[in-house]
Amino acid sequence: MPARSVELPVDQAVRLAVATFEAEADPAYRDSLGPRYGIHANDAYGVKMASIQKLAKSLGRSQALADALWATRCYEARMLCAYVDDIEAVTPDRMDRWAADFDNWAVCDTLCFSLWDRTPHAFDRIHAWASRDEEFVKRASFALLASVALHGKGLLDDPFLDALTLIEPAAEDDRNFVKKGVNWALRAVGGRRRILNDEAIRIAERLAASNAPTPRWVGKDALKALTSPQLQERLAKKPS
Repeated sequence: MPARSVELPVDQAVRLAVATFEAEADPAYRDSLGPRYGIHANDAYGVKMASIQKLAKSLGRSQALADALWATRCYEARMLCAYVDDIEAVTPDRMDRWAADFDNWAVCDTLCFSLWDRTPHAFDRIHAWASRDEEFVKRASFALLASVALHGKGLLDDPFLDALTLIEPAAEDDRNFVKKGVNWALRAVGGRRRILNDEAIRIAERLAASNAPTPRWVGKDALKALTSPQLQERLAKKPS
């Protein structure tokens, strides 16, 4: 992901972003973020993702710009960070600092799915965050694992097999955004290749047999996807 230089000075780029958010603000959409999507965000304007992505293309990529946007604490500005941060400037320390600020799943998942899964630090952070207490930091571990599983073409199986050991302990966490992140990760890893599918199914079967409701839900829901005829047919066509 080559960095595109920012033509505007950082302060001007931030002002342009805020002006765009103000111009495209949709109060009705903003007010629906919580009730409809479960996104409880402070300082939101109500700007849709397509507009945020379009703005990102005009701004280019810059660590300084991303840091300045993050510091605004604005929901849309933090979503924008996923598309303007310089991937080569992402460090574990910056990932930790931003993850500690997460207050909703949308910013968490967007950074994992559109930026952090391309970094060489992804698996380290997956392991570092998997046992954290904060709901959205812990979710970030599994959202990042799912994102790497979906986007990491050509990666070896071993890091994923290692990461699958994180699933069962985390499946005990009954917080909504954690358990859904764990479920997503289990399905995504198990959808990569046969060896990972076999291991993911074994994990899902153990979870499905649990007496506790949360791991049982994680396991049963994952099993439906992992054993589906469509996935099994696709995996059969992949080299072992």
